[in-house]
Amino acid sequence: MHRCLQLARQGAGYVAPNPMVGAVLVHQGKIIGEGYHQVYGKAHAEVNCIEQAIANGHAGKFPESVMYVTLEPCAHFGKTPPCADLIIHHRIPEVVIGSRDPFKQVDGKGIEKLQKAGIKVTTGVLEKECLELNKRFFTFHTLHRPYVILKWAQTADARIGTINRRLLISNEYSNRLVHKWRSEEQAILIGTNTALADNPELTTRLWPGQSPIRLVIDMELKLPASLKIFAPEGRVIVFNTRKQGKENNIDYYQVTEDTSIVHQILNALRHFNIQSVLVEGGAQLLQSFIDEDAWDEIRRIENLQLTAGHGLPAPIIRHASLASKLELGHDSIQFFEPDKSIRN
Repeated sequence: MHRCLQLARQGAGYVAPNPMVGAVLVHQGKIIGEGYHQVYGKAHAEVNCIEQAIANGHAGKFPESVMYVTLEPCAHFGKTPPCADLIIHHRIPEVVIGSRDPFKQVDGKGIEKLQKAGIKVTTGVLEKECLELNKRFFTFHTLHRPYVILKWAQTADARIGTINRRLLISNEYSNRLVHKWRSEEQAILIGTNTALADNPELTTRLWPGQSPIRLVIDMELKLPASLKIFAPEGRVIVFNTRKQGKENNIDYYQVTEDTSIVHQILNALRHFNIQSVLVEGGAQLLQSFIDEDAWDEIRRIENLQLTAGHGLPAPIIRHASLASKLELGHDSIQFFEPDKSIRN
């Protein structure tokens, strides 16, 4: 199952809104085939695993083999045929599963189909690791909202910038890591002031991988069309109070000012089937997510050798505990998780 997890992670950034899945076929203690879900809409992990084993001349060993897979095999027709049917067809007698699939069209149906076919099924192997692997997918299908990551960089005196001037806080290594983070999420969100002050591209130009869907709050639709966020490459969603509709690569999603903008955004992302979002600023927007306990991770980059004096204060973290930290040069990268005693 450890090998299945390794394989599955290779699909990060390419398979959403599907989960990352890895599969391994074992015969008498030796791996005879392995595969992972590589691209959304293409073959699932089990299919690639079986096809590799066949290509290597091991089809005759299937009746004496065990398949290991991180997630319950699907039992429905979606973009591809059911994987449970494929396992049954090839007479694989035993399947070991990491975690059950919460997606309503699967959710135990794959396990049931395998068992009815006489296949021995074991579940819950490295379940914690398998759940962590697909935390975005599980959050979306159990809590009915996207997985939310808040990210910002701040100085040693807790400032995220100076008035009317962009401040470069994090170093080149941290910047590259941020672009890796972007490649792992479906969408990235900023507010009006950040769009105007920084004019960010919100791409993954420093890391291989797909750029996320760009989200921006522009309540009065006053942001200039020349901003980089509105570049024709890639999809853009604009949250505003003026109009609803689609123009070229831009979706305009209408919100109201009398209801929490945070929850309106989360509901919109659920509507768009977007399972994860990286919120990059500014401070007011980040603080709104914190104050409403509408987040799953906080990733804070702190330059320990830079001070800004009078500047824009960084968000104040509440109801959280430090999970881990990483040092990259002068940057301290801190990872926070919600305080479960408060959330529960």
